[in-house]
Amino acid sequence: MDRVALHGLKARGHHGVFPKEREEGQTFIVDLVLGLDTRPAAADDDLTKTVHYGIVAEEVVEVVQGEPVDLIETLAERIAQQCLSHAGVQEVEVVVHKPDAPITVPFDDVTVTITRSRR
Repeated sequence: MDRVALHGLKARGHHGVFPKEREEGQTFIVDLVLGLDTRPAAADDDLTKTVHYGIVAEEVVEVVQGEPVDLIETLAERIAQQCLSHAGVQEVEVVVHKPDAPITVPFDDVTVTITRSRR
């Protein structure tokens, strides 16, 4: 399976279990690896035979900016299902970063990584 990757998609969302997170929001960063067969697109040099990563990026930002959820696990699942709605995408790995998570000790990042497929 071939892979198309998007790294560092940024959007502001209001996800989290604490009232401050819901009220003020924060930046979330998303990395994606889409699994698909790119041979038909490459053979014909045809965008319609692959996934349009620009559209996928816009859709992911809409999910992050959309309806708030408590857990970034839930957010990752919603993103994965949106990616799998594209006919050619057979598999997706989603990493959701929450660099401003409300943690009381020094840290660089919090991430949740999930992999989903049509299988």
